Amino acid sequence: MASHKDDLEKAKDGISISNDVSVHSTHEAGMNDDVARVVDHKAERIISRKFDMRLLPVLAVMYLFNALDKGNLGNAQTDGLSTDLKFKDGQYNLLLSIFYVPYVVFAPPIAMLGKKYNPARVLPILMFSFGSFTLLAASAHNFSGLFALRWFLGMSESAFFPLVIYYLTTFYRRGELARRLAIFYAASNIANAFSGLLSFGVFQIESTHLEGWRYLFLIEGACTVSFAVFAYWYLPHSANEAKFLNDEERALAFHRIQVDSSSVVNEEFRLKEALEVLKMPATYAFLCIEICLGVPLQAVALFLPQIIQRLGYDKIKTNLYTVAPNVSGAVMLLILAFCSDFTRLRSPFIMLGLLFTFTGFIIYAAINDVQNQLKLAYYACFMMTWGTSAPSVLLSTWYNNNVAHEGQRVLLTSVGVPLANVMGLVSSNIFREKDKPKYMPALITTAAFGAVGTLLAGLLGLYMWFDNKRRDRKAGVKIDARDIPTKRLRDGPKVPEFRWFL
Repeated sequence: MASHKDDLEKAKDGISISNDVSVHSTHEAGMNDDVARVVDHKAERIISRKFDMRLLPVLAVMYLFNALDKGNLGNAQTDGLSTDLKFKDGQYNLLLSIFYVPYVVFAPPIAMLGKKYNPARVLPILMFSFGSFTLLAASAHNFSGLFALRWFLGMSESAFFPLVIYYLTTFYRRGELARRLAIFYAASNIANAFSGLLSFGVFQIESTHLEGWRYLFLIEGACTVSFAVFAYWYLPHSANEAKFLNDEERALAFHRIQVDSSSVVNEEFRLKEALEVLKMPATYAFLCIEICLGVPLQAVALFLPQIIQRLGYDKIKTNLYTVAPNVSGAVMLLILAFCSDFTRLRSPFIMLGLLFTFTGFIIYAAINDVQNQLKLAYYACFMMTWGTSAPSVLLSTWYNNNVAHEGQRVLLTSVGVPLANVMGLVSSNIFREKDKPKYMPALITTAAFGAVGTLLAGLLGLYMWFDNKRRDRKAGVKIDARDIPTKRLRDGPKVPEFRWFL
């Protein structure tokens, strides 16, 4: 016991090395293997800024197209997709639902292949694939054709977001991750807003040759395919192979990840080791929160145009009025994520976001006469978007912060993220045609999932806090999660030094 306590004290003592030391190699500049906080903060800021400028804009644009290609069906529906293709009752909902079957089934195996063959190459290939299927959707002439294309679209998009999260964990420290993921994920909200603007413009095209929704698929698909080609040659393989860094910066970049992200950087994927994450009870708590988050997340992503349509606008204005709520959702996402990184806390901000969503759906459900309370109804739409994007980003960040093994991170993310998205099966089937225009059963169901998610996030955060206190008492010294290098946390909570990232 005494020796263990001494080890912990040494780990903490190692943190206080002077900030004046300059970085020249992995052994100079105080970059001790047992120190979890790199001491040359100026050098770190320079590297982080370079990663921000080189990676985030490209990844954000990639995810913008990912979200556009996934969510454009709702915009196409407002332009008469079902009528033009002569859908029977329930077939539109089936189109929404079928996307999520391959999305969940293929996410883990494709993510594992992405880990093996490098996300920097696999991500653009996936992007090229889902862009191609969006292009082909413009040629669909019946339900069966569009149904098949939605299946392959779900397959090609399945591992995209999990692989981006894993890719970013190989460049950024745990405490830097949330705000970077937020900037990247904000592209989803911007995509929804841009989709509304694009639809607003496209649907005004007067053509006797093609319907407006076909132009929408053509434009979005062509842009996606073009950008995928550029991204394939642009993205760096890893932090220590980035050509825009010099030798000293690459050494520091590698060390940062070794001590505060991964137990072994660029470790070869082994399925047996990755499956060990399923033995951790907290894994199932994370997955349950993903399920609860998924219903409001997908309800807003898929049905916001239909929700706003209740306000009494025509198809053009309906798409236009989706822009402001989605932009405000992106702003709220950035605010909560930056606050989360600043305080190094995840669970309170996940709870706050889910509470926003719960409140928005309850307010909207409580309104009987929309025309007399038009401003309040539209404000509720804003609250719906505030509470969907931020919890999604922070939850993914939360469990990635608590898993140091790269293979386990990939596996957990490739299960958790699609699990949230597969709840689109619930969302797409509770918003029924017969419940138009209010969709009361859907609103209440969505609010209930938000409330349960808030409760689960709070309980898991409390458990982690109490467990950290228990571990401190047992060790006889107070240790923060950031004090222990992640290379010593390969076995997770089994290690006495392990502390939860709250």
